[in-house]
Amino acid sequence: MPESQLLAVAVIGVLVITLAIALVGAVGFRLLRSWRELGTDAERATYTTLHSASLAGKHLRSGLEPVGAAKASKHLRGLLGCEAVAITDVAGVLAWDGAGEAHRDGALGLAAKVLATGRTQVFRDAGTHQAELKEAVVAPIRAGSRIVGALVAYAPRAKPGLVRATSEVADWVAAQVELAELESSRTLLMEAEVRALRAQISPHFIYNSLNAIASFITTDPAKARDLVLEFADFTRYSFRRHGDFTTVAEELRCIEHYLKLERARFGDRLQVTLTIAPEVLSTVIPFLSLQPLVENAVRHGLEDKEGIGRIAITAQDAGAFVEVTIEDDGVGIEPEHLRAVLAGHSDSDHVGLRNVDSRLRQVYGDDHGLVVDTAPGAGTLITMRVPKSQPRPDLGS
Repeated sequence: MPESQLLAVAVIGVLVITLAIALVGAVGFRLLRSWRELGTDAERATYTTLHSASLAGKHLRSGLEPVGAAKASKHLRGLLGCEAVAITDVAGVLAWDGAGEAHRDGALGLAAKVLATGRTQVFRDAGTHQAELKEAVVAPIRAGSRIVGALVAYAPRAKPGLVRATSEVADWVAAQVELAELESSRTLLMEAEVRALRAQISPHFIYNSLNAIASFITTDPAKARDLVLEFADFTRYSFRRHGDFTTVAEELRCIEHYLKLERARFGDRLQVTLTIAPEVLSTVIPFLSLQPLVENAVRHGLEDKEGIGRIAITAQDAGAFVEVTIEDDGVGIEPEHLRAVLAGHSDSDHVGLRNVDSRLRQVYGDDHGLVVDTAPGAGTLITMRVPKSQPRPDLGS
């Protein structure tokens, strides 16, 4: 497989985390239906990657166990384009797919070094004495702070593309393991519910982003590749598995990726201005507390509006606080409906607004919830005031 394709696989590995959680069925159907419309090898490779990952995900729903790992390994080898793949836990080899299964036990010896260090390693001599399995890339599979296994990819030569792709696919496998563990524990499920409140990504946005990417594949392949990278960066940040807090700078970077994807759909209809004071960029804020507000402005403020829609994002120093505002000139919200949303009494899909407000009150107190000024046809102005001092230590970091 060409190295450029392997690098594409590494990017797609992050994108697939989202697909496996929210859109496996719908996207799989769409990929199959669209297969005949794809002309180039690169286009087919991209869609084959997505389909293979969704198939592998089904077999990892029970976590890292032999039956599921054995079935998933076939699809993972297809993703990586290597000669053989092994999946291990900390005690043994769970699965092998590809050439040279006689060397299965040797995979654990390679994995042991990675399990000890937690770092992806390249072995120029994998100890197989077979040319097609001469080198190996071994990447750790992490579940939270624990290393629970390793992914081993064998090839005649471990090129940089394969190294990166193996690491990304191992991270994706780790995400499936974490999901399985969450499902098996009541305590972890409760934690997952909290995480879902602060790190929810709209399936609506995912579906529209994939449609936007697909629309450029034949007309502007370079733009399609750029959008895939933007989507990968956005999902990598949104699904990171550590930290309840981030900085204003990191959150704005996430918003930048999000808006580039939305501009691919809206074109010149979406106009955004940012006014950011440099001194506020390092301020610590709750993870994913700004992006959902911008998504709310796009989806509920501008999507149903005819003509050009404008969003203004500001962040400024306000003494002991940092004040962030997000304003749109969209259709606005009925005040009664807004009150129901913020009180949790509505099934509306303004869920991001409610989640951010709830999290701010949990972290900083009831005086620091969102302030929302809106009316039908008058747009929406959301103000968030965050103390510059660190959140309460008992909330973790």
